[in-house]
Amino acid sequence: MQIAIIGCGNLGQAIAWGLLDNGDFSPSDVMVTRRNTSLLSELDDRGVHVTSDNAMAVQKSDIIILALKPYNILPITEELKTSIDPGRHTVVSLATGISIEQMRQVLPEGTALFRAMPNTAADVRQSMTCLCTEETTTEKRSSIQSVFESLGSALYIDESLMEAATVLGACGIAYVMRFIRAMVQGGIEIGFSADMASAIVQQTVKGAAELLIDGGRHPEHEIDKVTTPRGCTIAGLNEMEHHGFSSSLIKGITTSFNRIE
Repeated sequence: MQIAIIGCGNLGQAIAWGLLDNGDFSPSDVMVTRRNTSLLSELDDRGVHVTSDNAMAVQKSDIIILALKPYNILPITEELKTSIDPGRHTVVSLATGISIEQMRQVLPEGTALFRAMPNTAADVRQSMTCLCTEETTTEKRSSIQSVFESLGSALYIDESLMEAATVLGACGIAYVMRFIRAMVQGGIEIGFSADMASAIVQQTVKGAAELLIDGGRHPEHEIDKVTTPRGCTIAGLNEMEHHGFSSSLIKGITTSFNRIE
């Protein structure tokens, strides 16, 4: 199965590296395109076919991942439609806010079409990818899901939730990074070096996530386990809440969503 990633920016590169490092795809299976191909030199060194010729990449591939910005995905898809064979190609759009119906208006009739929203954790095969499609063929649905499961976890959702998935899953990486950075800064203030604080915080965040994933429990259950009466944990949590910790995070999520809308 040959895969082309058209418009290989940060997210496209994360996907490419995830596919390669997972071992399911060899460098010869992957083609990536970008106007400035020098920015893809590391993939080129790995043996991936790097080109600025989008049409050629499409013609040589079976799955086409359009890792393009919302403002240019429709014009570029229009340019590529004569290279797309509905009998062969499956197209996956990563563009936020561009519906399946909008894509269908520029693609050849009968083209298998999917929307996907991975995140940059694809680079380390820990992405959470949300997928949607009108495609009913089980084989195609399973094939696309397996591609993105090689980057982490993938699940199908209703298209009406794709913009919400963008905020929670893709923008969410930045929210978590900001939280981690703030914890490190707090660690420095109470006496740790930056490197030591980073190591402690990163493992703590990883451990917290694993408690929920492996244990299948609610976050409040784990919070209750470490908040003792008159203890330092509950004091810190309450101080954060007094300053709007949860409400500011929720407000940030809804503000990002409203910006897409």
